[in-house]
Amino acid sequence: MSTKNDDWNTILWRSDDSDAFNKPELQSGAKIWKPEYLEVISETVSRLSDDLREISLSIHSHPELAFAEYKTHDLLVGFMKKQGGWKVTPNYELPTAWLATYESPEAKENTRVIGINSEMDALPKIGHACGHNLIAISGVGIALGIKAVLEKFHLPGKIALLGTPAEERGRGKAKLLEVGAYKKMAACIMSHPAPGPRHTISFTSSLAARTIEVEFFGHTAHAALSPWEGKNALDAAVLAYTSIAALRQQMHPSWRVHGIIEGKDWAVNVIPAYAKYIAAVRAPTLADQQVAIKKILPCFEAAATATGCTVKIIVQEGLYDLRQNIGLGKDVERTFNAKYGRSERESWGIAGASTDFGNVSYELPALHPGYAIPTVPDGGNHTPAFASAAATKEAHRAALDVAEALALTGVRVVVDDDWYDKEVRAAFEDDKRKREQGVRGVA
Repeated sequence: MSTKNDDWNTILWRSDDSDAFNKPELQSGAKIWKPEYLEVISETVSRLSDDLREISLSIHSHPELAFAEYKTHDLLVGFMKKQGGWKVTPNYELPTAWLATYESPEAKENTRVIGINSEMDALPKIGHACGHNLIAISGVGIALGIKAVLEKFHLPGKIALLGTPAEERGRGKAKLLEVGAYKKMAACIMSHPAPGPRHTISFTSSLAARTIEVEFFGHTAHAALSPWEGKNALDAAVLAYTSIAALRQQMHPSWRVHGIIEGKDWAVNVIPAYAKYIAAVRAPTLADQQVAIKKILPCFEAAATATGCTVKIIVQEGLYDLRQNIGLGKDVERTFNAKYGRSERESWGIAGASTDFGNVSYELPALHPGYAIPTVPDGGNHTPAFASAAATKEAHRAALDVAEALALTGVRVVVDDDWYDKEVRAAFEDDKRKREQGVRGVA
């Protein structure tokens, strides 16, 4: 995850700040849509806060990797089954995915469905260093807050809370998207913690990302006695690596290409017959990413030709850039600015990272704001310091604040026809039109 490269002591919400709970001056001009709904949401989330924190800390202390989130799956499924009124489906389409749905008695066949995501997976060795324990409980809080409003005011509405595995390493949401898990949703919302100015949310996009696996096959030989008999697969991988390094001079500054070289059965006195180069290609948009990949692929072919090796190139399925829905974003921003803090226009949050929720945002109106939690200098996402930050009381409160704001927008999605059509759906269709009509990648 990336943050703005300013003085960390001034922009980070430091964990040693004595006034960590003191809210900034709120925007008095920001008007909340249906404040009576938000009051019910806040009461519900506050009542559940201790239970949600217990769940969060349990997930945090038992980190599980992609598609192996068994304890987390069972914990969240068990909690939702106890809430009443929910139809809960464990092992939904994927072994550790789950779905909890609710329909109010007033709902009709054409009543819109608001979708919510709860992420669950951790990172190897450093656990919940991306704060997915907070994302999990935030999704639950959003869903239960929406349900409370629908019940209190006898409103028609449908909710689909989707437990999504393998965000870090596995494209979990993209796989669920492919099997139709998002098909009935009118919109989908979630949030993500990151370092940033305290009591703030950010609506940045993220980078489209795709991994390329390149295998080079050569021929072994004694590296000193008869090296001319060999074909060096490691040389091929190194040539590809350095070719891409040289190509960076002609790449757009917003593109990112990074990678590693792997081998097997290597010995210092044997010409390597096999090497693998794994590269990740990122760009601000899917269109830009496709242009970048076209420039990079010849580097692999040329390296194989130069060394006499053969090459196998696999361009894997990728992650799309995040298309934040303007209609949803403005509504959440208005609520958050009026009660909880302020929105930030700077590029902190997940601007320099990638997420499988980007794929979801290409298919339906979606929103994925970042929110600040307390951390330390150089302790951003994917560090041990951020894993520690994700377990703090301040982080818990920040997660619930943004959950409340998102829940109010979630209610509006299902009950406000005019707003949904003119602000949310129209914004999505406009963005889709621009993409399809040729917002071209940077060559």
